[in-house]
This record gives sequence, C-alpha cells and structure tokens, in this order.
Amino acid sequence: MKTKIYIILGALMVTLFTSAQQKPWTLQQCVDTALVNNRNVKQQALTKKTREISYQQARLNLLPNLNASANQSWSFGRSLTSSNTYQNINSSQSSFGISSSLVLFDGLKMKYNIDGRKADMYASQADLDKIKQDITTGVAAEFLQILLNKELLQIATDQLELTKSKIEQRKVLIEAGKMAEGEMYDLIAQEYKEELSLLQAKNTLNLSFLDLAQFMEIDHFEDLDIVAPGNLLESELHLLSADDVYKSAITHRAEVVGAEYRLKSSESNVQATKSDYYPSLNLGAQFGSGYYNLSGMQNKSFSDQFSNNMSTSISLNLQIPIFNKFDVRNRVQTARIGVESSKLSVDNAKLELKKSIQQAYFNAIGAKSRWDAAQKSEIASREAYRFTNQKYEAGRATLYELYQAKSNLTQVLSEQAQAKYEYFFRIKLLELLK
Repeated sequence: MKTKIYIILGALMVTLFTSAQQKPWTLQQCVDTALVNNRNVKQQALTKKTREISYQQARLNLLPNLNASANQSWSFGRSLTSSNTYQNINSSQSSFGISSSLVLFDGLKMKYNIDGRKADMYASQADLDKIKQDITTGVAAEFLQILLNKELLQIATDQLELTKSKIEQRKVLIEAGKMAEGEMYDLIAQEYKEELSLLQAKNTLNLSFLDLAQFMEIDHFEDLDIVAPGNLLESELHLLSADDVYKSAITHRAEVVGAEYRLKSSESNVQATKSDYYPSLNLGAQFGSGYYNLSGMQNKSFSDQFSNNMSTSISLNLQIPIFNKFDVRNRVQTARIGVESSKLSVDNAKLELKKSIQQAYFNAIGAKSRWDAAQKSEIASREAYRFTNQKYEAGRATLYELYQAKSNLTQVLSEQAQAKYEYFFRIKLLELLK
C-alpha cells in the first residue's frame, strides 16, 4: 500500500515539475497551433472539400449513365394479353428494363462547367491560404505585443528599483541625522506611484498573453510564455521596397489569386450559359423484357417469356432550341454582369494589397525614424537624469526636478520600445506580404 502511495506521489511530483518547466513558445509554434485550432480554417477547409467534390462531379458528368427499372401491374376485366389482344380476363404483367444515355454534343456546356468548377476549387484554396496568412500576421502582432509589454514591464521594474535604492540611501542619512525624516515622504509617494505603474504593466502583459491564447484558441494561458525570435536583431532587419514587395505579391498573394480564379469561373459560366443556344445530341440505348400471367389460362414459364419478349433499341435524340422566351439571353446577360463584378473584385484586391504594402512601408519608415530619435533622446535623457541627480545630491536641485528628469527618461524608454517593436512588426509584415 505504501509503495502505491509513493508511486502516485512521485507521478504527481513529476507532473508538477514538468508543468513548472514548460518551455517558452516560439513564434512558429504559436502560428502552427493557431492554424490547427482556428475554426475559420476548419470551416474553409470544409468549403474547399465541397468545391473539390463539385469539380469531380463536373468531370464525371462526361460519362454515360446506366439505369435499371422494374414494373409490376395487375389488370381486372378486359386485359391486354401477350398476343397483343384484349380479353375479358384478369391478368398481371411484369416488365424489366435497363437503359443508358450519353451526351454526344451539348454546345461544350459540360466542358465549360468543368473549367468553372476547377476555378472555384482553386479560388477556395486561395481563400484558405488567405485565412492562414491573416492568422500568421495576427499571431505575429500579438507575439510582438507581448515582447513590447515585457520590455515595458522591465522598464517599470527598473524605475521602481531605482526609487527603492534612493529610499534606502535616504534612510541611512536620516539615521545619521544628516537629513530630516520629512524629506522621505515624497520618495515614498513616488515609490507607491511606481508600484502602481508596475502593477498596470503586469496586468497589460497578462492581457496580452490572454489575447495570444485566445488567438491560438487554447484554454489556459497562466503558464504561457514566449521566447523572442533570434532574427529580431537590428543588424538582421532589412526594409524591403514597397514597389519590390508589390511586384512580388501581385503574382501569388492569396487575395489576388482567389479573385482572379473567381473571374475565370465567371467567364466559364458565361460560356456554359451560351451553350444553351446550340442544339444538343444524345445517344440512348435500351433493353427490356416482360412476363404475362393470365388467370385461368395456360401460361408459358417465366424464363420462356423473358427470352421471347426481349427487346433492344438504340436511339439518337436531337434537340434544337427555337424559342425559349428569351431565357438563355437573359441568363447570358446576367452571367456577363457577374464577369464585370469579378473584374472589379480583382482590381479591388490589387488596390487593397497595394495600400496595405504602402502603409506597412511608410509605417516602417516612421517607426524607424521614431526609434532613431528615441535612441538619441535616451542618451540625452540619461545624461540629464545623471546631471540632475548629482545636483540633487549636492542640494542644488529639488526632488521635483529629479522626478521630472526620471519621468522624462521613463517616457523616452517607453517610446523607444514601442517604436522598435512597431518597426519589427512592419518589417515582418512586408516580408509576409511579399
């Protein structure tokens, strides 16, 4: 019994230790998890399967069909006999048949229908790719937001530690009788204020973890942590030209590819509808037999009648449209309107893509400029704080002036972090768009 208890306790300890030692998530792991769990991806995957089935059926429509039939009937009174005469007698009749038909010509309607369903299938795949691209971009944004919030939390922690260090220094001076105790109150008030800022930074970081967990559609985020990608070093970042990105993206971006395939589908629908102007020719073949049973008379056996009553026929059916109340003409006009609408969708997809690339490019330039300015401002702010601190220690500056210099430094560090991660995001966005 004790052995079992030790085994259970050991297993629990291993589980707790494993949970505590959970490895941080990489950006690729976050993206992969989001793609697996996302319901929009699953829904679009089902839509894609539906389009694949439609395309497969459009191809199978080229094959001939084959149908079997059977009929049983009873007649009372005057009945048709097997000799094709009527008698006043009850009878029953069984008939069996098999038939097949093949479309020889339909104005190429099935061919255009195959082209249209194929384009629909490819458009559905492009829609799936677009959803995946959007998810990748969204996860990257949430991921970088966490890195930013971590850096802001570190800044708040450093500022609080600096204030606590000042308080400890003042305590030593107060105990030595070199400073009045009342001068500590402003520092303590500043400490409480910075503790509040630290709590707010922690809460913001937790919310960003929650946002990422919800984006990935996982249940628990309390132990979630991430590791910064190694390619976020400034020396490894390269700002791509907006024109170069657009020239590359226009050929393969899912939103453009999907719109172009939908245009091809609309054009095929026009041709398929125009096929109804042309005659259609079908080949048919039938085989049948029957069995007659006349009550009160001597009837031949089923096998004899089935053999004797066999019939086979082959037919050609030609249908020539003459007047259809302008139905075909109106359907063709409607299909052509669909083509024009699809062309506008293609132009709009290209325009939106170009706008997204240009916005990402100029936002990256702006973020880089703010980052460079913040780096220069950081140097000046740190020097200003050092100089003000020396003046304060020498009694030539007020505590308010010291707080102001420290607050300016904190603000500059926050702006620098925000500009840096925005620049990272815009660079990665351009790479994804390309």
